[in-house]
Amino acid sequence: MSQQRTAADKAIALILAKGGLIRTREAISLGIHPRTLYSLRDNGELEELSRGLYKLKREKQLEYPDFVTVALRAPNSVLCLFSALSFHEMTTHVPHSVSLALEKGDEQPRIEYPPVTVFRFSPSCFKLGIETHQLDGFPVKIYSPEKTLVDCFKFRNRIGMDIVLEALKLYRQRLHKNLHTLMQYAEVCRVASVMKPYLEATL
Repeated sequence: MSQQRTAADKAIALILAKGGLIRTREAISLGIHPRTLYSLRDNGELEELSRGLYKLKREKQLEYPDFVTVALRAPNSVLCLFSALSFHEMTTHVPHSVSLALEKGDEQPRIEYPPVTVFRFSPSCFKLGIETHQLDGFPVKIYSPEKTLVDCFKFRNRIGMDIVLEALKLYRQRLHKNLHTLMQYAEVCRVASVMKPYLEATL
């Protein structure tokens, strides 16, 4: 077996141990030479999901490739609004980008692909309702249905009331609802007075 192939096999084993996804920086820290990484990419054994983020092709296709990619590229972010609505089945809208929540003042992540839309939150609003879901074997932070609905009202002028009202309708149909938590979040995020008439009419 050639020395080059041995290096490639070792690299593949290390990437498999990481769940089949690895970033360039992480690969180098594990002792994988950049030349080996790029060779695996060039011969089709690695797929570049986003700049500096690679997936082993032998691994099964990811069900949530965009969500996982963004979670790995921007670990301080939380998936919100359209992405959270889609995950919680509270919209029929097909998002064209990943909706990303960042705390005000946090640095904008440099993600070329997938496309992302950033929403900024105050510290008190940002930390509410964060759930961690295991998607394709990776932890991904997503806002809860209640926090997502509150965010829809908070950003109603940006996303459109048709999206907000559909989310409210689909939330109403959920088996598990927490209206107390919903209103707590609405108070903190300062949209309780906006939401109450809609909630009284529908819930």
